[in-house]
Amino acid sequence: MVSSKHPVPSLKFEREAWKAGAHWVAGVDEVGVGPLAGAVAAACVALPPGRRFRWYRWVNDSKVLPERVRDELAAEIMAAVPWAIGWASPTEIDRINIYQARKLCMLRAFGALAVQPDHIISDALPLPLPNVRAIIDGDALSIAVGAASIVAKVARDAYMVEMCGLYPGYNFRQNKGYPTPEHKRLLVEHGPCPIHRRSFAPVAQRALLL
Repeated sequence: MVSSKHPVPSLKFEREAWKAGAHWVAGVDEVGVGPLAGAVAAACVALPPGRRFRWYRWVNDSKVLPERVRDELAAEIMAAVPWAIGWASPTEIDRINIYQARKLCMLRAFGALAVQPDHIISDALPLPLPNVRAIIDGDALSIAVGAASIVAKVARDAYMVEMCGLYPGYNFRQNKGYPTPEHKRLLVEHGPCPIHRRSFAPVAQRALLL
C-alpha cells in the first residue's frame, strides 16, 4: 500500500500538453542507476488523448509498488499503449559514465517507439529531443512517467534474473545488482564478473586486489 505522504501521479502534465495540441504524450524513466552490476534500462510509454485506462488509477513510482503489482501493471500497460525499452550496457556505463548512459538508454527507447511523440515528460533528466519537459520526481507525479518506470523496472528485474543464471555467485535474482551487504560480500569473495561496472568504486577497489 502506498503511503499517504507519497505523491499520487495524475495527468496534469499530460493534459497541459494535449491542450497545447499534442497527440501522443510520452513519459520516460530509467532504472538501474545505482547497482554495481548490470545494464541501465529506460522505458518510454506514449499516452493518447481522450482515453482513460483502468490501470491509470494504480500507476505510481515503481519503487513504491510491490513486485506482483508492478508485474500486473506492466502487462496491462504494454497491452494498451505504445511502449519501448532502451538499454545501455555495463561496458557503455564504464566508458561514458552513468549520467550519459542514462541519456543513451532513454534515446534508444525513443528510437524503438512505434509512434512519434509530440511531447515528452522526463523524470528530471533533460534530453536532446524536441518538446521535452523534465519534471523532478516525474515518476511520482505523472502517469506517463510512472507507467514508464514500471515497464522499465519489470524489464530490468527480468534481465537481472537471467544474469543470475549466467553468473550465479552474486544472487542477482534477489539483489538485482544493487549494493546490498550480501552483494558486496559476494563481490569480495568472488571478484567482479563480466557485468559488474568497473567504474563504480566498490567494484574498482575489489578489481585492484585481483
